[in-house]
Amino acid sequence: MARPRVPLLSRERIREAALTLVDRDGLGELSMRKLAAELGVRAASLYGHYPTKDDLLDDIARGIMARVDTSAFEGGEWRHGLMEWARSYRAALVRHPNFVPYLASGPGEREENLRAADAVHGGLVGAGWPPREATMIGAATRYLVMGATIGSFSRGFVDDMRVYRDRYPHLEQAHLLRAKADEIDAESFELALVSFLDGLSLRYQALEQRTP
Repeated sequence: MARPRVPLLSRERIREAALTLVDRDGLGELSMRKLAAELGVRAASLYGHYPTKDDLLDDIARGIMARVDTSAFEGGEWRHGLMEWARSYRAALVRHPNFVPYLASGPGEREENLRAADAVHGGLVGAGWPPREATMIGAATRYLVMGATIGSFSRGFVDDMRVYRDRYPHLEQAHLLRAKADEIDAESFELALVSFLDGLSLRYQALEQRTP
C-alpha cells in the first residue's frame, strides 16, 4: 500500500485540534488521550511531535501571542502605543477565552511575551515615563486585557426576564444583555481602556510639570 502523501499528523494539526478542544470543553478537559481521540489516533502518536502536554500548550501560547502587535510604539506617542497594543492584545485573546488562564501564567519565560514587554517598556520609557511607572503601566494594561477576555459579563445573564424582574428591580433589562454580548463586551473594554488612558494622561502631565 502506498504511503499517504500528507502525514496524518503535524504540529499544526495537533495545535489546531487542541485549541478547538479547549475552546469547546475548557482548558481543564485537555489531555493527550482526549486529544488523540479527537484526532483519531493513539496518544503515543502525539509524543513524537510534543513530548509533553506543556510543550503543546506553550506552542499554542506562542502562536496566540505572536498575533499581538506592539508596532504602534514605534511612532513615539505612548498613549497611541498603549491603546493599539491593548486592542491587539484583546483581539488575540478574546478568540480563545478558555485558554487565557494558561496565558496568564509565566509571561516572563516566553519569547513572544518578552518581545512585547520589551517593546512596551521601551516605548513608555522613551516617551518620558520613569522605568518604575512604565513597569506598572505595562502590568496594569495586561490586567485590564486579561480581565476583559477571561469571560463574558453579558453572557452571564439568562434571557428570561422573570429571573430578574421581581427580585432585582434595577436589573429589569438584564435579560436583554446576552443577545448583545459581543457589542457590550467590546464597548465595555473600550470604556475601561479610554478611562485608564485618560487617568494616565493626567499622571503624565503631572510628571512633566515636576521635571526641571
